[in-house]
Amino acid sequence: MKIVVTGSAGFIGYSLSKSLLSQGKVVIGIDNHNNYYDPKIKESRVQQLTKYSKYQHYRLDLCDKNKLEDVFRDHKPSKVVNLAAQAGVRYSMENPMAYINSNIVGFTNILENCRNYKIANLVYASTSSVYGANTKMPFSENDSVSHPLSVYAASKISNELLAHSYSYLFKIPTTGLRFFTVYGPWGRPDMALFKFTNNILQNKPIDVFNHGKHTRDFTYIDDIVSGVIKAIDNPAKINPYWDSKNPDPSSSIAPWRVYNIGNNKPVQLMKYISALEFSLGKKAKINFLPLQKGDIPDTFANIDNLNSDFDYKPSTSVTEGIANFVDWYKSFYQK
Repeated sequence: MKIVVTGSAGFIGYSLSKSLLSQGKVVIGIDNHNNYYDPKIKESRVQQLTKYSKYQHYRLDLCDKNKLEDVFRDHKPSKVVNLAAQAGVRYSMENPMAYINSNIVGFTNILENCRNYKIANLVYASTSSVYGANTKMPFSENDSVSHPLSVYAASKISNELLAHSYSYLFKIPTTGLRFFTVYGPWGRPDMALFKFTNNILQNKPIDVFNHGKHTRDFTYIDDIVSGVIKAIDNPAKINPYWDSKNPDPSSSIAPWRVYNIGNNKPVQLMKYISALEFSLGKKAKINFLPLQKGDIPDTFANIDNLNSDFDYKPSTSVTEGIANFVDWYKSFYQK
């Protein structure tokens, strides 16, 4: 089995690729190695992956339609996992076109190749940010996502809609996974855990928005990867019981579905910081700030559908996950 993993030099893409390779799968990795955050960590991830004989890496942008098609034509993969995307809520206010190009144009190019090369299953990254202005907790796949608060969130809603149209028109099985605040070893330097750790170790203050009153459904990377693999192994099917009067993500006329993938145990941001302080053995100097535009105050994933369909049960506590991250961080940066 050949599986294309886009964004394979990224946090989730790297972790997923390594897990698939350890299972003996052939992985075709694609990443544009952009400089949204320090590309050195991307290079280090790829160095780890290229130790596997069944891994092949391509440095290309999904917007490069011709080169992307060359990869599909040469390898004829059976499945695709699209994790390549321009990430970050706040950056989407500074550079919205990066999100239109990578997350919409690039994703459409992926869909076209899935169509033309008869891909058996497409799994792709969505985000908890799609819930936008929703206040009902926990967030459910049946909730409206018509009020995104950022261009990033809007681009991911577009992914889900485009996937549905391709699933309906061309019978391509597609599964969208709405990730909830993923963290762990080899994480992204632009995310809070990375920034907090770096600043605390350097005796610098950390910026804590919304005066620390956030709650987040922090989800450890290994739990995320286990859920993605379950989705890869179980393509979406048409639901024969679709109700046109009350359509929802679990009742579709296409082989399409979306799932929340989170820890189902939201944690107060200040408790998250306390767990980090404990693992580092240092107290943080905190600079409390107002809520930033585009941020969602709280996230909480209803994972009943993923649990019911795939027996998905995340098992890593925040205390354990942060400790694992700190161990990796100190080793990687020789702190």
